[in-house]
Amino acid sequence: MNRTSRISLRFLAEPMDVNFGGNVHGGAVMKWIDQAAYSCAAAWSKMYCVTVYVGGIRFLKPIRIGELVELNAKIIHTGRTSIHILVDVFSCDPKEGDLQKTTTCIVVFVGVDEHGKPNPVPKFEVTTEEGHHLKEYAVSMSSELRKLEEKYADYR
Repeated sequence: MNRTSRISLRFLAEPMDVNFGGNVHGGAVMKWIDQAAYSCAAAWSKMYCVTVYVGGIRFLKPIRIGELVELNAKIIHTGRTSIHILVDVFSCDPKEGDLQKTTTCIVVFVGVDEHGKPNPVPKFEVTTEEGHHLKEYAVSMSSELRKLEEKYADYR
């Protein structure tokens, strides 16, 4: 079974995505990120996956209406049932073609069975030095999130 650990989406930013400042609304970018990450998680796991965490989102520069948008999603770590995905968003004037990073974040999905229960996912093997650094980041982020959840459990 062929598994894909990365995907790319490309499209033009449309007028319906605009905010009051004339740029693409941050919520639209977050929706695109979730769609790219889901596509990557489903292609890897070959099952339905649900978003359980989006973190470290960083908006670096605005996206203008009419710009070419590219989202690159890649797996950086898998747990027993979780898939950690790095999503980078780029945009540019389609006439110029010089893509610049606009947004980056980590999204964690969990594979689920037909009853919505967590299901084991295939293990992702890191093969590069950059991959090892990204995996360490994902593991560290998960550890810190667990600590925060424990600390503030009474406030949920």
